[in-house]
Amino acid sequence: MTLHIGLLVFPNVQQLDLTGPYDVFATMPGVVVHLVWKHLEPLQSSTGLTLVPTATFADCIDLDVICVPGGVGVDVLMEDAQTLAFIQHQAATAQYVTSVCTGALVLGAAGLLKGRRATTHWASHSLLEQFGAIPVRERVVRDGNLMTGGGVTAGIDFALTLISEVFDADTARTIQLQLEYAPAPPYDSGRPDSAPANILAVATDRAMQGLLARRQIVERVTAAMDNGRV
Repeated sequence: MTLHIGLLVFPNVQQLDLTGPYDVFATMPGVVVHLVWKHLEPLQSSTGLTLVPTATFADCIDLDVICVPGGVGVDVLMEDAQTLAFIQHQAATAQYVTSVCTGALVLGAAGLLKGRRATTHWASHSLLEQFGAIPVRERVVRDGNLMTGGGVTAGIDFALTLISEVFDADTARTIQLQLEYAPAPPYDSGRPDSAPANILAVATDRAMQGLLARRQIVERVTAAMDNGRV
């Protein structure tokens, strides 16, 4: 049986949110990975990498797994009716509904996080509750058929976890070995609770302007949801 996994690709997507899981999934025999967007024209990630969709919303098959990565581009997607409708349509029949990083906010805007445990990037974690989610600070969080990954690099952890769920742990371990995924970072600054105070202050300051704008979007989206317009 072929497993069809669809990764949403969109302007200003965070490249590693998408390509990390993509490498894990594409390494697995019997898995077909689709890069799905409104059209097939090339688009750019938030850091300028050119990406080419392989399927459109209109011609995409019913997916076994739908995955929404994050990046600054999610701000637009949270108010994009066409994108939200596509995600809702796929989520209705998918075996797994998933996200990486701030892609969870798009799932929230699609009404898919209510009463569900979920995670996202640390800088946007406070926004999950506004979508009715139960925020959890873990690398990978599963709640039924909903699986969300934390910030950026957690996408690899998420993808290996999903492979272990769909297939088995040894298959996931084999892929991990093939990719030589054995993180040993030079610094222990990858989480807010382990980063030095001065580093956390700089990173928080850099995120603040974008977070304020994102919070306003989330407030508009959730207000519309409460009024029955989404």
